[in-house]
Parts: sequence; structure tokens; C-alpha cells
Amino acid sequence: MNFEKSERLKALPPYLFIEIDKKKRAKIASGADVINLGIGDPDKPTPSFIIDKMAEAIRDSKNHRYPFDEGVPAFKDSAAAFMAERFGVKLDPASEILTTIGSKDGIAHLPLAMVNPGDVVLVPAPGYPVYNSGAIFAGGRPWKMDLTAENGYLPDLEAIPVDVAEQARLIWINYPNNPTAAVAPLTFYQLLVEFARKHDIIIASDLAYSETYFEEPPHSILEIDGARQCAIEFHSLSKTFNMTGWRLGFAAGNPEVIGALAQVKGNCDSGQFNAIQWAGKEALDNYKHDDVLAMTQTYRQRRDALCDGLSAAGIETPRCAASFFVWGKCPAGVSSMDFVSRVLDEAAVVLVPGGGFAPHCDDSFRAALTVDVDRIEEAVDRISKIKW
Repeated sequence: MNFEKSERLKALPPYLFIEIDKKKRAKIASGADVINLGIGDPDKPTPSFIIDKMAEAIRDSKNHRYPFDEGVPAFKDSAAAFMAERFGVKLDPASEILTTIGSKDGIAHLPLAMVNPGDVVLVPAPGYPVYNSGAIFAGGRPWKMDLTAENGYLPDLEAIPVDVAEQARLIWINYPNNPTAAVAPLTFYQLLVEFARKHDIIIASDLAYSETYFEEPPHSILEIDGARQCAIEFHSLSKTFNMTGWRLGFAAGNPEVIGALAQVKGNCDSGQFNAIQWAGKEALDNYKHDDVLAMTQTYRQRRDALCDGLSAAGIETPRCAASFFVWGKCPAGVSSMDFVSRVLDEAAVVLVPGGGFAPHCDDSFRAALTVDVDRIEEAVDRISKIKW
């Protein structure tokens, strides 16, 4: 038989980081001491108070059966309480909160709930690849919004053609941003809500890095009057609580959009293991726990070591205000792929080329603050010896 991939898969853009992955594997195989600043995965363990709750919940036989499709009510109650305390947003946990299997799950499924074939989906460039692939899988047409330093890495809403806006069904935003580490002010969210309501567009906000910040706490778009009529927001326990492998998050916002997403998920999966949701409840109830807050200080130390060290070496690397990513500038005249390739070849340090996220970002690179300070200092020392 002749097997062929679906047209949906064929429509996905190529994996642009494959060459770096090959080089990394070859470097490791050669015995080199590789320092990986490419992966956005917390390196510290999940706090013990969450693990203890999981150990208790996993022994409860009631949790061994199929999960609640829309989430354990107690977890959703805690998610609503978190939104109220952290952002001042009061939500009905029954209709305005939905448990997700990590935020990626909800992000990927949302277009299936709200986008019809041919609808435009406004996606940021650079941005998380799932915004684009989710639109393609739903038959939508991604329209890239270039994020630039000149505009604070915020979408230029006025640059979106009127005919595109009128055909748009969904607009994705992500602040604190991956990969640029930019944050969004409430004034931008206000403009975005006005734009969305004018053109009947659903706002989808990815707020995965809400609790990883070094200056002012990031905002939720749901703080804006009228946002609950047009917006849904995705939260993740992965980064805040070092729970990437646990796969737990929640969506919050407009009840009709939440209901539609729940209907898609009800036909695609059976929800997240209830014991994990009980552990997640413990996490959200204690989001100000000393063990959680200590991670911010850890990331701050790493940020300062990397940004200050590379800047001193002549590689412009501003301190990020939030997230655990750093967005730096390649040396003048050096493309992002050439830069990260030489850094890997000559310093055994893995970085991510900005051009892999968007063509206009070919002068930039991303680094993740997911190794200890001493390893970051070693990486800086190695990179600083390269002559450009």
C-alpha cells in the first residue's frame, strides 16, 4: 500500500531547528561538555509540597477511574480563586474555567472549536509554533503579525488590513512572550479588546509565564472591561511550579468559548488524571509558597549572569523583565543560524536562532535560563572567546 501524509501535515512549515539538533547530537556524541541553553524546560524539581499531595491523591482509589471531562471541581475552584487573588478577575468555575492537559492541549484544540475552513487566524511572528499549526489543522488561514523591537514586540493592530481583520476569527497573543520575553501593558490589552469587538474576533491569550517575572507582575487580558465577552486565556502550571511533565493547565474566560473548547476536548480526550488535578489544586492554593518564589530569585541570578556577561563580551543581551528566556542580538552582520552554529561548534553551547521563529528575526537569538549559574558563567566565558 502507498501511505501518504494528510494535506494538513503537508501544510505545516518545516522544522527549522533540525540542523542545530543534528549538530548538538554530534557534539554530545563526540564527548564535548555541551551546555544547553536551547530548551525551555525548568531544570529544578517540582516542589515537595506538591509531590506530597500527589502521593496522597494517587492512593485514593476514587482517582483511579476516568477523570472528570471538564476538570475536578476543586481544581477549578482553586483556579478561579487564583484568578481572583492574582488578577482581580472573578470567574464562575463551572462555566468560565476548563481544565486542560497543559496549556498546549487547549491551544491546539481551540481552533477546532471556533475556526471554520478559510477563516483567518492572526498569529504572532515570532511565536509558539502551535498557534500556526492549530490554525492549519482546523482549516484556517494563518496571517502573520510581525513583532518588532520598534513596537515593543507587540502586534501592530493598525497594520492589519481591514479585509484581513474582517475575515479573522481568532487572534493569538502571548505575554510574557516566548521567545522575545516582552511584556504587554494594560493599554495594549485595552486597544486589543476594542479591536476584537469591532471585528468580532476571539482573543486567545497564552499566559504560561505569568508568574515568572522580575519587575511588575504581568497582567491578564481578562482584567480589561469587556474582555470576558471576547477573550479566552490559557494558564499553565508547567513553568510556575516546575511541572512540565505533569501536563496540567486551565483555560479561563468567555463561557461560550470555554464550552465549545470543552466539547472538542470531550470528543478527543478523557481529561487529565484526577490525582494530578488534586496536586495542581495544592499548587495553585500555594502559589506564593517560599519554594515557588525562590525560583524567581534563581532565574533572576541566572538572567543577570547571562545578560550582563554576554553584554560585557560585546553581544547585546538586554535583561528580560519576565519569562525565563533571553532575547539577544547577534554580532553585526552575522545571521542567527551562523551565530548559533559557531557558538555550538566553538563553545559547545546551544542557543536558538531567531530566524527559525521568523525571517525578520534573523539578527537575534534566544537563550533559556534553565541551567545553574555556574554553567551559565562557563557558557559566557566560552562564548566571549569567539572572535567575530
